[in-house]
Amino acid sequence: MSLSGTGKFKEPCCDTGDSYRHSWYPPEVNTSDPIAAGQLLMHNTLTGKKEPFVPMKERHVRWYTCGPTVYDSSHVGHARTYLSFDIMRRIMTDYFHYNVLFQINTTDIDDKIILRARQNELLRQLEEDKSVSYEKLVGLAKEAVEEAKAKSDEKKVAIEAELEEVTAKKDSRRRTEQEGLLEQHLVKRKNLDNDEKNVLEACSASPDEKDARAILFVAAKSVLAEKLDREKGHLVTDHAVFNAHARKYEREFMEDLDALGIREPDILTRVTEYVPHIIAFVEKIIDNGFAYKSNGSVYLDLDAFQAAKHNYRKLSPAGPGGAATSAAEMAEGEGALGGGEASEKRNPNDFALWKASKAGEPAWESPFGPGRPGWHIECSVVATDILGEVLDIHSGGEDLKFPHHDNELAQSEACLGCQQWVNYFTHTGHLHIAGLKMSKSLKNFVTIRQSLEHNTARQLRIMFLLQAWDQPMNYSDQTVEDARSKENTFKSFFRAVQALVRDDYLSQEVGWRMGDVDHKLAEAYLAARQSVHENLLDNFNTKDAMGALLKIINEANAYLRTPNAQPSTLLLRAIATYITEILKVFGVIDGADDFGFGSGGYGAG
Repeated sequence: MSLSGTGKFKEPCCDTGDSYRHSWYPPEVNTSDPIAAGQLLMHNTLTGKKEPFVPMKERHVRWYTCGPTVYDSSHVGHARTYLSFDIMRRIMTDYFHYNVLFQINTTDIDDKIILRARQNELLRQLEEDKSVSYEKLVGLAKEAVEEAKAKSDEKKVAIEAELEEVTAKKDSRRRTEQEGLLEQHLVKRKNLDNDEKNVLEACSASPDEKDARAILFVAAKSVLAEKLDREKGHLVTDHAVFNAHARKYEREFMEDLDALGIREPDILTRVTEYVPHIIAFVEKIIDNGFAYKSNGSVYLDLDAFQAAKHNYRKLSPAGPGGAATSAAEMAEGEGALGGGEASEKRNPNDFALWKASKAGEPAWESPFGPGRPGWHIECSVVATDILGEVLDIHSGGEDLKFPHHDNELAQSEACLGCQQWVNYFTHTGHLHIAGLKMSKSLKNFVTIRQSLEHNTARQLRIMFLLQAWDQPMNYSDQTVEDARSKENTFKSFFRAVQALVRDDYLSQEVGWRMGDVDHKLAEAYLAARQSVHENLLDNFNTKDAMGALLKIINEANAYLRTPNAQPSTLLLRAIATYITEILKVFGVIDGADDFGFGSGGYGAG
């Protein structure tokens, strides 16, 4: 904690215990608000507002962040989340000097991984099967397109029927939900129509044309994958298929973090390495009376949980006990391979802690029968094992609030017998592109690697620094160009100061020689430091902190343009050094120079 003054004195302290000492007038402390008192404020999703941050014990911060579900390449939306938390972590450690223990978990058992691994394996088998003629492949591709269109039509009818029903009931919450689903569906249908066009064009080629088979395979890959999985997915049972798929994208994710200049976590965990712990955790919840077995699966008993005075849906309230939870939200929680479990549940909102494995899904032996962990249970188990029974901070993307994080909280409280497992929950805002959330299912994403082909890691980091971490933002040419412009502003200022420093300033007068102009710049410098400090205390407000840095640069540039300028080299150097120190805290600069970007590091270019 660092205190701020009001600019006034308090009454003198006369009793010093030493008759030879004079009275001392202590500066008056500004207690007008938490920031003036030096308190760090953090937006806490658990309360929906900014709260003073207080670590549970001493200055130790136990911080858990949900990692990726490693089924595909990470996109810029993921970069937004992990860069934002990297910046916050750096501010916590390098600026406020908390003792942070930072854990990330990678989800390497999940419906999406199972589906994608199965599909890729079946596509590989088909591609290598020389007994499948070109003509047969054409037939399969056309069938796959028609089946995908029929499924899409059914989905649209269902959404429109639900929308009509909730509109008639004047249920504004569910109406907004269904309107969003319909908008997303229309984007997916447009993508499917484009796939159909490409498939039909590829099918019209002569089998004798060069690469005709390969071109058709690429065009039909998406629809063929779904068709093959429906027909043959249950035949893929080798754990190695799923494990190899997850390891590939886990490694790619860690390489992407390195390319973005994101610090490695202190601890990295995987779900597959925690299956025995997960089974023990689920057994304890059953023993505590908050879960039940059903057809080889295990579900959290929300009625029993709430009867014991626990609260459900703390992060995204939806009526008493989550009563207003919609079918769409429950489907999101049960995963892409869910469905048909309603009859197994005592309450439709009960969620799976352990899933009985179906054919074509990896399975582990357990007291409940062969199966696999539910999606949510993993984070509760790995975080509790590493960080203990109370987490200071738990972080993730906005889309994880419900069901994932709310279900984590419920099952952790059910196991540990507590009312609060996490003290502060932080969620990054969505990244939008062309008005829609960036998403793999909508095919409107830009991978991290694609983005780094056109932008440096430094430019992407600056782009996110210029946004509020907990609010939605748009990814566009304009936001990227703004980051480049700000980067150039820093570069130009550093070059100007470097030119002054290279001169032998000690051979000249070293005091201030421009009177009020020198004083004005010095005051602006102090004001910039105060503004940066207050903004970092105010919920890691890097947007306005960056604004304060850019403002003092503008002041310094105006100072240098003063007619007949005799600039103070040391004052300008102090400003450049301070700006560099803050940019180092933000991860924009990683060099050892006193000031400037230097010549190396991940931000070079």
